[in-house]
Amino acid sequence: MGQLVTEKDRARGGTTRRIYEALKAQILAGTYGPKDRLPSTRALAAELGVSRTTVTAAYEQLLSEGFLESRQGAPSRVALLHEQQPARPLDEGTPSGAVSLPATPVRLSRFGATLAEGPVWAPPQSDALVADFRYGDLSAADFPAEAWRRAVNAALRRRQPRLAYDDPGGSAHLRTALQAYLWRARGLRCEPQQIVIVNGSQQGLDLAARVLVDPGDRVAVEDPGYVMARRVFAAAGAEVVPIAVDEEGLRTEALAGLDAVRLAYVTPSHQFPLGSVLSARRRQELLSWSGRTGAYVIEDDYDGEYRYDIRPIPPLQTMAHAENVLYLGTISKSLSPMLRLGYLVVPPPLYPAFAAAKQLVDRHSPSLDQEALAEMIASGAYERHIRRSRRSNGRRRTALLAALKAELGDQVTISGADAGLHVVVWFDRLGKAEEGPLIARARAAGIGLYPVSPLYAACEAGHRPDRAGIVMGYASLDVTEIGKGVAALARVLRG
Repeated sequence: MGQLVTEKDRARGGTTRRIYEALKAQILAGTYGPKDRLPSTRALAAELGVSRTTVTAAYEQLLSEGFLESRQGAPSRVALLHEQQPARPLDEGTPSGAVSLPATPVRLSRFGATLAEGPVWAPPQSDALVADFRYGDLSAADFPAEAWRRAVNAALRRRQPRLAYDDPGGSAHLRTALQAYLWRARGLRCEPQQIVIVNGSQQGLDLAARVLVDPGDRVAVEDPGYVMARRVFAAAGAEVVPIAVDEEGLRTEALAGLDAVRLAYVTPSHQFPLGSVLSARRRQELLSWSGRTGAYVIEDDYDGEYRYDIRPIPPLQTMAHAENVLYLGTISKSLSPMLRLGYLVVPPPLYPAFAAAKQLVDRHSPSLDQEALAEMIASGAYERHIRRSRRSNGRRRTALLAALKAELGDQVTISGADAGLHVVVWFDRLGKAEEGPLIARARAAGIGLYPVSPLYAACEAGHRPDRAGIVMGYASLDVTEIGKGVAALARVLRG
């Protein structure tokens, strides 16, 4: 016990807590066995060089938690605990007072085990870079802070008579506003009772996996495609079937040869990441397949607002025979990924199950944020912001394409530049094995680049081009940063 508290510990304070934790660990490890006497508070205080009051407080905490038992006038003794291990000597080389608890196996559900195998979110390193081309990020300067503040204030002024849980499907105010917005912006007709407000598109995918997919069901996904979609279906126990994409989008003829596919996940308006648009012929083939097999189609319209040459491509759900299509939208690309709001437009028969699933997961999305977004849409501020963002990102896109042409010329091929907030850059003179080294060298030069390879399913890599490729997002950078970043990339390639 003499080394239980060091001089450094005393200088930092919190001595009572450290005495309590050390004694508790020793009791659980069996260093102090059942009915063993602990040193008196006076003796331990003298040994550690602390006040008796400090030690007494630690003992009282252990007594209140049932680790100790005490009688008036008798010394404190260790209580009989179910989790106690037999008394054993400390390992050689282990400092006095340190405890090495036996390792216990980690037991996870199949869901947990599937998730544990995947990558964990890592914080961005943009502040340390000359230019970070990470896709999915937006510029903080584009966020309409004043319009959002007014919308939040307006929502707060509509005070409710009581604070209570809300409709799991979402605020009636927001669903009505979204119904009108989707008709104006995307030509999509629906009823408010078909809309489920979710915490971003990721929760929309999670709810779809819970409601529509059983373990062992087959789910078709684009390849390359959105990794988080693949992971959510795999975690639900589905067999994820990658389907190749080309310049016309998902190769729908591959669906005809698959048996018992329960669901297909697609990004038809701007395929992620390659940027192709699902052709009219393949749209009809996809819907025909869905109607014939009864499979559902999730249409992820993650950045449909950003098209720079023509009007946004109409959603699948606007077409005939789209009864099995679920439309998934988000404000993560139009407003902010930090505001976790998205929406599902589901076929009417599915609404009760989705609303019940949403209630079970988290009751409902934050009411204040929903009301503020509804206020922005109803006032026209949201669409004015989108028009400004489209112009700003159009300038960034133009700057990126011009810089790539000027600095790299015929060394690269660019895909997906007609819409969205990112492009895919293929390096025609570098094999795909050089993708990792290129990214590492760029990082050392202060440039954040992100490979295309992880977006391909590992088991279906035969159609992946044998070239190094990167996904370059530009929505978080200004024009000057884009130019500096591409120039630095050119220097890396020359080196």
